[in-house]
Amino acid sequence: MAIKQLPSHLINQIAAGEVVERPASVVKELLENALDAGATQIDLEIEQGGSKRIRIRDNGCGIPKEELSLALSRHATSKISSLDDLEHVRSLGFRGEALPSIASVSRLSISSKSNESKSAWKLAGNGGDDFEDPEPTSHPQGTTIDVRDLFFNVPARRKFLKTEKTEFRHIEDVVKKIALSRFKTAISLKHGSKTVLHLQAANDRTSSERRVAEIFGPAFMEQSLYIEYEAAELKLWGWVGLPTFSRSQADLQYFYVNERMIRDRIVTHAVRQAYQDVLYHGRHPAYLLFLELDPDKVDVNAHPTKHEVRFREARLVHDFLYRTLHKALADIRPSDNIPSKTTESITDNGSQQQTSYPFQNTQANLSIPVREQMAAYQQLHQAPPSKQNNPFIASIPSCAGFSTNSLAVQTEQTAEKTGEIPPLGFAIAQIHRIFILAENAQGLIVVDMHAAHERITYEYLKTSMADDNIRSQALLVPNSLAVSKKEADYAIEHSDVFTRLGFSIDRLAPEKLVIRAVPTLLKNSDTANLVRDVLADLIQHGSSERIQQAMNEILSTMACHSSVRANHKLSIPEMNALLRDMERTERSGQCNHGRPTWTQLTIDQLNKLFMRGQ
Repeated sequence: MAIKQLPSHLINQIAAGEVVERPASVVKELLENALDAGATQIDLEIEQGGSKRIRIRDNGCGIPKEELSLALSRHATSKISSLDDLEHVRSLGFRGEALPSIASVSRLSISSKSNESKSAWKLAGNGGDDFEDPEPTSHPQGTTIDVRDLFFNVPARRKFLKTEKTEFRHIEDVVKKIALSRFKTAISLKHGSKTVLHLQAANDRTSSERRVAEIFGPAFMEQSLYIEYEAAELKLWGWVGLPTFSRSQADLQYFYVNERMIRDRIVTHAVRQAYQDVLYHGRHPAYLLFLELDPDKVDVNAHPTKHEVRFREARLVHDFLYRTLHKALADIRPSDNIPSKTTESITDNGSQQQTSYPFQNTQANLSIPVREQMAAYQQLHQAPPSKQNNPFIASIPSCAGFSTNSLAVQTEQTAEKTGEIPPLGFAIAQIHRIFILAENAQGLIVVDMHAAHERITYEYLKTSMADDNIRSQALLVPNSLAVSKKEADYAIEHSDVFTRLGFSIDRLAPEKLVIRAVPTLLKNSDTANLVRDVLADLIQHGSSERIQQAMNEILSTMACHSSVRANHKLSIPEMNALLRDMERTERSGQCNHGRPTWTQLTIDQLNKLFMRGQ
């Protein structure tokens, strides 16, 4: 067959196949153009799920008359003019393909008034290469793009569209994602005659959180943590859901790079690693995070739809995300999850009043001396005889490494003087030798004593192991394993990673490694497969936490077996010492398996439970 030049119209339709997958794709491209034009107000009107009409109006800078026709030409853009611009691109759109691609598969019209022009102009097309000459029209500053009868001239594409409800759901999802990237831009969305979204401009954190709550739901805002951290010319900010707000699916995971929403395996892996120690199996975290970095450190031109990016220093980004989120989750204490001391309660007559709960000395009648309290708690934390041979369990001092009995007594004495009550309050009873009941300023605290103590012991073991460094054990018979040349190269290149974690690995041949020593904790594990998994992580993500995870799993099992069990009767002082431990321990809101360790029932919740005031 003879080689020939494709007609421009066919070129545009081929490009449309990449850019315009469905009506939601059109909405995304047009919204991004509006934001690049500096719009602070964007209004969308959708009919029949976008297949009949998509109309978007903005108050941006507008398009001059002489540039209207050019705007519908392929690879025509105002956003880049050189390779250097492409490497430092900050705009959402830059390829110059969106408008001509959309125009080639729809009946499109543009009405616009630039901020330098006294009059507005309109340009209309009918799905081909030819457009009418611009005509004068009435229009405020900004641009309106009207897309009608999408895919009317490509019936094969039109028949692949889903139902009106499904297509509009995709549009709504796109609008929400973009609305969360630009809080200062007001956005409204109508489907037929119904207003679906009406988001006011948000200029501060409080109003931004209102927008997040409207899109993610108020429950997310009630159970999320705001973070903001900057290091190594990288800045991460946004909201991360507490482990208790985990999801059955990964539907609330929004990540933006320089205000562009992206999907990236480096990012996903780093976030998953940060949550690994606090999430129940099979659950997914929820988050809304924004990463800001120099544009020349990220390639946004890696995919036609611009959903993916390529980090020039992927390992740096991965480690920054992991360490920032890991620390943020570790720093959560019970006081972060408990509302302020003053709460709303309902009186007997049904009226609401502000009630401040003063300190109540719930242990005034106890005459247990401090020495007896400490002895009781020390006995509680001693490892079972069967565990004495384990160097880590045997090394756990009383109170899982913390002098919590004296601390508990000091806390009580301070509270008695100042009228302040610690976040988890003071113990009042034990239920079925499983749960601890405590009273704090807000109401009732219920603690799963085994789950709580398991986390305390686990965190102590991890700290103890890190402080004592990881001990290695030489293998009597070195373990050789066959790998690819690339894997062997990575093993040598990242030998410091293995050495730091207690492995000694050498290269015997281009495709053969030998393991000469392993961490003491992993002496009975399948270390050959573990090394292969670590190398796979290093190749794919630039880092790996698998060895640490494997050791943590063993420490978690040890902590589980050495923690106070259900059906163990605790005294009031022992229960209070456990509460104080929880307040000082990282990640104490979840046990090692991701289950919650405690919950709060406020006075207001208790009143509603018993229908007081109704």
